[in-house]
Formats: sequence, structure tokens, C-alpha cells
Amino acid sequence: MFRKILIANRGEIACRIIATAERLGVSTTAVYSDVDRHMLHVARADEAYPLGAAPARESYLSIEKILAVAQSAGVEAVHPGYGFLSENAQFAERCIEAGLVFIGPTPLAMRLMGSKAQARLTMERAGVPIVPGFHDSQDTASLVEAAARIGYPVLVKASAGGGGKAMRLVATASELRGAIGSARREAASAFGDDSLLIEKALEAPRHVEVQIFGDAHGGLVAFPERDCSIQRRHQKIMEETPAPGLSTELRSALREAALAAGRAVAYIGAGTIEFLIMGESFYFLEMNTRLQVEHPITEMISGIDLVEWQLLVAAGEPLPATQEKIALQGHAIEARLYAEAPAQDFLPSVGRLDHWRTPRETISIRVETGVREGDVVTPFYDPLLAKIVAQGTDRDAARRSLLAALRACEIVGVSTNLLLLRAILDSEAYEAARIDTQFLPRHLDLILAGEEALDEEAETIVVSAGAAAWLAALRAESGDTTPWDATDGWRLNGAARQKLCFRLGDRDIAVALAPLAPGAFRLETPKSHVLVEYKTNQRRMSLRVDGVERKLSIIERRQGFVVISDGRNFELSVVDPLAPPRAQSEADAELTAPLPGRVTGLYVGVGESVKKGAQLLTLEAMKMEISLSAPRDGRISSIRPAVGDMVKQGEALVVFAEGKAT
Repeated sequence: MFRKILIANRGEIACRIIATAERLGVSTTAVYSDVDRHMLHVARADEAYPLGAAPARESYLSIEKILAVAQSAGVEAVHPGYGFLSENAQFAERCIEAGLVFIGPTPLAMRLMGSKAQARLTMERAGVPIVPGFHDSQDTASLVEAAARIGYPVLVKASAGGGGKAMRLVATASELRGAIGSARREAASAFGDDSLLIEKALEAPRHVEVQIFGDAHGGLVAFPERDCSIQRRHQKIMEETPAPGLSTELRSALREAALAAGRAVAYIGAGTIEFLIMGESFYFLEMNTRLQVEHPITEMISGIDLVEWQLLVAAGEPLPATQEKIALQGHAIEARLYAEAPAQDFLPSVGRLDHWRTPRETISIRVETGVREGDVVTPFYDPLLAKIVAQGTDRDAARRSLLAALRACEIVGVSTNLLLLRAILDSEAYEAARIDTQFLPRHLDLILAGEEALDEEAETIVVSAGAAAWLAALRAESGDTTPWDATDGWRLNGAARQKLCFRLGDRDIAVALAPLAPGAFRLETPKSHVLVEYKTNQRRMSLRVDGVERKLSIIERRQGFVVISDGRNFELSVVDPLAPPRAQSEADAELTAPLPGRVTGLYVGVGESVKKGAQLLTLEAMKMEISLSAPRDGRISSIRPAVGDMVKQGEALVVFAEGKAT
């Protein structure tokens, strides 16, 4: 076994590798960019070295910098995790040339299977069914011609990398050239390789994959298949194993095809063969020559630490178990918790994690994360915050366990897909395993989970909690040392009411408080008149409204509070009665940056008239390209940035003439 390894990655996967290394007595060296200096993986590693500026090209994608760290730290091996350089054959070769062990497959296998185009050719020769496609010439004209020959709809995909990055679904010929340009830019940014391929887009297939593992002694095994059909932006957000509803014959065929793929390239280490399934037929999609994000569900049902296997195989040892020894133990489901806004087309979210609470880990609940409370989610990397994994004796037990675990999550500071994940698990369709890659498009109502208007009772609870938090904060500040300092409404001529105004969403709610004994008051709102009793303990609140008790969380913000009720966040700001009236909204007068990023394309000019929904520009942020459209009809008055400029969140990008439609 190795004495010391370098982890050429960040965040959650770096922490995951460190956990196994610690258990095995292997010392770990981490690396970090300027914005990651205080991140969890840096704190958990035995030592950590800086890589420089935040952009991945200048830090985590810099082969020269990472090899320099490996030499300085005196490590024996390099674990690439996933993403970044994990499927870069040149990086693997450079590690070997430097006398280091690359903890992954051989460079040859990576070249054959790491490129989607080459992998398709290799699988075709091995007799594995493949989706009709084109992976030859890279000039735009050839790609356009191939798409017409294959027939729409088609997928434009990056040949390198994975994770749904640089993938575009194209329904008509008129969309193709724009999709090719956009995919090229995103592929170059995410993987350092802008080559593309065209594939026939299958309608509503299931996405199922098989984890394989090989050693240098000819050993090769396959684990139970994983279903990864629940996706957004062609990227997985929920996975489970074993895949529900497959026939015994199909499971066997998938396993044998995956093993055939591994044998075709003499595969060593952890790899995943991905398939699309239509009925009883299946087609090779791609091979990921690395550990997968969703590997924890395989670990939970097999009882095997796949990172440990990676280290053992890289050290030259044979696989610790044969195919016959890999047994299935129940069912496991993983939910990926992302910093993003599902209702805004899954726009990534950036900001400080002011409040971070995840479920307690048990033998059946696993939480893998690379963040802590107080960390900042930046625009430079993938917005994955955590993976919440649950195991049960069967699928429904795992589903219910994961749902309970997600209900215990609380996040304040960034938008997340938490309520969407809960809504998926709680839906009748998911419970019945009616799943495929079009699950979310078919169930758009789930994306709006948490966006519903509050009913009268729920609004009263939220406002009561805000009022209680305001009183508690006032009492803590004043101390109530004399009658003149009291916060209970005491007056010389009798009790008085305290008037207050909260802003909830886009509404102002006027309330009146009549304090009673400490921890109790009467609350009047335009819709209700209730007795409120409360107890606070740090950020937890026990709230009793007209005798009905509830447990809530209250997080104090700069001008108010966030009330977390039933896993949903409600922002209450205290309205200053002396503040000037709010100006009329200028939201439709200009297009602002929804998050920090780099401008990669401008598609309009000053003086042009545009229609609502017309593409105005593209931003590169969080390893993806985001298209920004006109919020309404209008004429362009000015364009602030140029292509290549970095912009801040909220910065005006495109301004409309006089803020009025033409």
C-alpha cells in the first residue's frame, strides 16, 4: 500500500478519498485554488498546497502545477477523483513519466474509452450495440450533414468528459449551428477539448450503467446496475441501485456487455459503462474511465469500499473479491444536492452558506460533502453541495429513508434543489418506478415545489415565528434591566401594542404585538389574531400558535430573518417605517447578470429591437454555459460588457431604451 498520495481534486470527492486513506493509514496531500483555501478538503488533508488563481485552467486543470506539488510533497501516487483531469490520458502519462502511480486506468484505456467518439468505435468492434451517430470529422459542415443523415432530434455531445457538460438536444436543423458553437465553448472550458460528436436522440429512454472493476492480473468484475434516469440538463440528480423493473435476462445482458467492454481495453481500476434502455433493448452510451459521482450507492449495497479497491489495484494487488463474492444487500438511492434554482431553469446559485444542516449519519444514511457552514459557493466550479444516500431492505424502504433524511436538511445562503428532490421522492410516479430521462419534463409541477403561495395558516405561522425572533433579539439586546428597558409593552398608563411590518416576498405585512409574559404575546395581522408562545435555543424555535406547537429554525439575517418551516425557507425582512418608499421595479428595463461569470457571446447590437425570449448573450459560470434572453420586447439602448469580460452578480449587462417596449 502507498505511504502518501496526492489528491488532484477538490470538494466532496477529495474529502471522500481522504476518508478511506485515513482508515488505511495513507497520508494525504491536497491542492487548492485561491478561493478554496478555507474549504473542507484542505482542512481534512494532512497537508495542502496552493495552485493559484480560481479558474480551473489555472489551478485544478494545470498539469504542470499539480506535478510540481507532487514532487515537492514527495508523494508516491496521484488520485484524480472525478472531473478535471480524471479522464485526461496526457495527465496519466505525465504522472507515470514523473515516477508516480496514476490511480486509475492505463492511458491507453483512457484514450480508447475516455473519448466518446473512440469509445463508440471500440464498442462497435466489440459487438456492443451503439446508438446511431457520427464521430469523425470535426468541421461544422460535416456535423450538420451527419445530423441530417441521422435524423432529428439529435444530441450534440462533447467527445471528452461527461456529467452532461457540453451536451445539447437539437430538435431542428435551424438550431444545430448555434448548439455546435455553444457546445464547443463549454467543452473547451470544462475539459480542455472542444471536439464533438452527433448522436440520435432516443425518446424517453432509461439511463442505466454498470460499475466494472479490473486489476493488472486479468481480474474483472461487474457490480449490480445503477439507474440514473432522473436528470436535468442531461446531468444526473438522483440514482439508485439495483435498477427497478428490469428483467433477469436484461440485467444479465447488461452485465455481460459491460464486462465485454472492459475486456476490449484490458481495463484496470474503476470504470462505468453507461447504456440507454428502450424496452428490452439497450445501447452503449459511453464509458467513464474513473470513479463515478454515484459510487456510494454501489458501496452501500455491496459493503465494498471502491476507493480502497482503487488504491489496492493501483498498488499492484489483485481484486479483493471475485464476481461470485459480490452480493446484493437491499436497495440504495442517492440524491445530489445542488446550489441552483430549479424554477429558474436550474440556474446555479452562488453565495455564503449562512446555515448548513444535514441529517445525522447512520448505518443506512450517508452524507458526502465538501462544504461547511460559512463556506462560500463560488461561480468557478460545479455547484454540487452534497450527496445524501440512503439504504433500505427494499426500494420503498430506501425511498422513505432518503425522504426523511432530506427533510432534515436546512440550507440558507444559496438557492438549492432540496425541495425538488423531496418532491421527486414523494411523487406517485417515482414511487411506482415510472422513470426515464424525460421524468422531469413530464412532471414540471415538481420543479415548482416550494414556489406555491402560502395559505392563511402557513403565513400566520411564518409571521409569528418572525415576530417571536424579533422580540427575542430585542430582549437579548436590551436585557430588560429596568421597567424603562422592558420589551413587554409596559407603559405608565397600561399595556401597549408594538407595531411592526415584515416584507415577505413582494408583500408588506403589517402586524401588531401585545407582549405578555416573557416568551408570549398576542399577534394581530390583517388575516388573524392569535396567541403566540415561543422558546428559542440558538437557531431552533419551539413555536406554539393558539396551542398548536411546531418546531422551526430561525436564522437572523442583516435586515430580518429566515424562517425554515417544513424544509421551506421564508425570508422576512423588517421594514423600516422611516425609509423612503421603494422605487418602482426596473427589472424589465435591463438584463442583469444572475450570477458572476465570463461573457462568452454577444448576439445583439445597440439600437436593435428584440422580442421577449430572444437570446442576448451567454455567460460561462460553474463549468457550464448559460444563455440569457430578453425579459421583454424592446430596443437595445446600451450593452455594458464585451466578450471575455468578467461580470458580477446583479451587474447590468443589456439596457433597454427608456425601459419601455418599442
